[in-house]
Amino acid sequence: MNEEQFKRNYKKAVDHMKTSDQMKKRIEQTLNTQRHEQKRKRKPLYIAASVVIAASVGLAAPSIWQQLSGPAAPATQVAQVTPSASFDPVVIPKMELPDSKNGVKAAMLQLVVYQGNVYTQSATSLDGADALALRGEKLGTTTGGIHELSDKNEYTELASNIGEADIYAVNGYDTNFRIMSYTEIDGKGYAQLFDQSNGITIGSGEDLIGKLHLEGNVASAQWENFASWNNGLQQMQLLAADKSLNNFISALYAAKPIATSPELEERLYGQEDRKIIYLTLEDKTNVQLVLFGEGLVRYGNVPVFFEIGKGSFQAFWNNLGE
Repeated sequence: MNEEQFKRNYKKAVDHMKTSDQMKKRIEQTLNTQRHEQKRKRKPLYIAASVVIAASVGLAAPSIWQQLSGPAAPATQVAQVTPSASFDPVVIPKMELPDSKNGVKAAMLQLVVYQGNVYTQSATSLDGADALALRGEKLGTTTGGIHELSDKNEYTELASNIGEADIYAVNGYDTNFRIMSYTEIDGKGYAQLFDQSNGITIGSGEDLIGKLHLEGNVASAQWENFASWNNGLQQMQLLAADKSLNNFISALYAAKPIATSPELEERLYGQEDRKIIYLTLEDKTNVQLVLFGEGLVRYGNVPVFFEIGKGSFQAFWNNLGE
């Protein structure tokens, strides 16, 4: 699927999707798919975070398309990152809940409200067959009803836009960061992970990437170039889980956070200089990271990029090939 097809399909889905259809959509998507300590206080950089992806369908479609993965821009001077480096932290405030009184029709990611926080669909996937080993304590059952025009008063405990599903803790992960929905249909299990990546302060890559448990836990890996991803070809290439990958992950943990902005996203996603890596961990979770040619990395739709030291990034990038 190319970008124009995605935009058309997305708009059609937003205009016609009903609450009762959202569980089916979620299942289809499931099938397809703070060790760092600052030595001195620095002035934090605040950025806006919102459930609303864009002010209208016309803006939301390319935004979500871009967030799934995107290209890189002109080469910039990238500072060498060391474990002892101290950066200005990026502060991602709690998500702003939409107000239907403003008359805006907004597109949203799949979400669940738990303990007053909004958890959105994760860029980490998990096959239903592997979910039982990670399924922890049951936390409750979602209600449907959240939609494009929902008011903030409708975002009550366990409200969602995924229909009715049981919600569980995920073994090995903090419920303040990750929860899981699990549903059985005709005896087959379907699972989806949800992350809370708002209301947090990111001082280095470890404050977000560290929560994914990548270091020392990669069982296998693959990568895909932009042309394959953009055209839905799924031409995966083997990525050895060796010293090169381990060094890249260590550099990512120590990376400098950079708050996203419309200008930065337009620059990065306006080009095709990007590669996507897929890491299967020992616990069977599958993590997707997007690499941009100028030395930046992004996880999912979290509004922050990570800048890796130029030498470390370029060595790994070149090792992937074309």
